[in-house]
Amino acid sequence: MFWFMEGICFLPTFLVIWSSTTFIVSYLIALFEHDVDVIFPYISDTGAKPPESCVFGLMTVITAFASMATMYARYKFVEKLNETAGGAHPVLNKAAFWIGMLSCLGMCFVATFQETTITAVHDAGALLFFVSGVLYTILQSIISYKAFPYECSLALCRMRTGIATIAFLAVFPTVVCAVFVTQTTLHRKTKDEVQYKHIFTKNTTHIYNKDGRHSGSI
Repeated sequence: MFWFMEGICFLPTFLVIWSSTTFIVSYLIALFEHDVDVIFPYISDTGAKPPESCVFGLMTVITAFASMATMYARYKFVEKLNETAGGAHPVLNKAAFWIGMLSCLGMCFVATFQETTITAVHDAGALLFFVSGVLYTILQSIISYKAFPYECSLALCRMRTGIATIAFLAVFPTVVCAVFVTQTTLHRKTKDEVQYKHIFTKNTTHIYNKDGRHSGSI
């Protein structure tokens, strides 16, 4: 039997594969529909317009429920471990679980409220999802050390701590970009994308196309 078929190992395996597929599929559809730029679009941009918004919303909600199932399984595992071998305090385990549920709730808001329709709710959901997810990661790394060596190896504890550290450091540039970046369109503007240029004189507006040729006056 493969390792990911033992017990409930299929839950985190499915979660990683499905969530990654969600971003890739919505990006490819948005790219095919010419709704986003090829290079570095925001994840929310790839799920802002139909038909990709429908696929993005459905797959992201499934991701949220898979995350809830995975977090619940983790919570029950640590709870059972505390009963038999001790380790992490039950309050810490419960706090991590409910913070993880908040993260999943934020993911549902991101999935159902597109950034181009109800931006405030979408951004609030994204903030709840990201900050709660980082806190959950940090708490799980702490639980791993407290439950060592019964719950996992020292190498896995260090790996979880490294992931939590990277996630924590990523909070600051993410918040800064969310506050100061004011892009409201799905495409980045370039000079080649400007179809017409208006030059206003005292009484006449001259219209030029993108090649610089005069195409008429108003």
